[in-house]
Amino acid sequence: MWNGDELDLGAYLVRIGMGGEDGTPPGELRPDLETLYAVHRAHTAAIPFESLDVLLGRPVALEVKAIEDKLVHARRGGYCYEQNSLLAAALERIGFEVSGRGARNRTRGDALLPVTHAVLIVTIEGQPWLCDAGFGYLGPREPLPLARPGVEVRQGGWTYAVHPEEDGILVLRTLYGGAWRDLYAFSPQRYHPVDYVLLNHYSSSHPLSSFVGQTIVQHPGEAARVRLVGRELTRLYPDGRAETRSVAADELLALLDREFGIRLSERDGAELVRIHRSGD
Repeated sequence: MWNGDELDLGAYLVRIGMGGEDGTPPGELRPDLETLYAVHRAHTAAIPFESLDVLLGRPVALEVKAIEDKLVHARRGGYCYEQNSLLAAALERIGFEVSGRGARNRTRGDALLPVTHAVLIVTIEGQPWLCDAGFGYLGPREPLPLARPGVEVRQGGWTYAVHPEEDGILVLRTLYGGAWRDLYAFSPQRYHPVDYVLLNHYSSSHPLSSFVGQTIVQHPGEAARVRLVGRELTRLYPDGRAETRSVAADELLALLDREFGIRLSERDGAELVRIHRSGD
């Protein structure tokens, strides 16, 4: 399903900090809950969310080798289709049962948005777990149980819960600033890699897509969640505090390296700075 046999698992493990320099894994990786937690946590900590290729006018490829070249070898980040396709391939390679779902973003209040987010369901001993390495700075860092609807799960200073609605809809919510907030809703319908190709086309090229025409880079840090959208850098804390400032063009590349671990080629960096500066 996810072409896990094409993935260089050793290189992936090195990228997320779970393997030695020679790609040697930390002991035998079994398709169990302990391994799922370890891989998910390491992936979200190491690989940032970003859609810079969309801004630079490049197609976003979803073939496993293309994602591996970008996120693993070039040490870039990616958005949900890339992140979760890579995670799915790695988990499948380890031996997990992985299926996809399509989710509807609910972070914009009452606005009804299309299904454009990709998430994963991993089943272990008959129990489903929500896995998502691609929702950006508000996303979970670890898997969430789906067999116990409504249970609150602490991940560092952050709290999540999955609540059921009508027609089998499940909603991922997070608690910060003393209030529960919906992140996204997803149905039981299975999604396949080919479905993400279609959603990826919309997200990377449609004029109404939030990724078209603006810089978006995010990371779900353990203590604080950090995002750069356009020129605005925001650092969000579990108690609801938010620190926001504007980012100047001449500090952009250093900030991407410092905050998100992203280093662009000289050509891409120059183009990104030019785009950033063009709005002055």
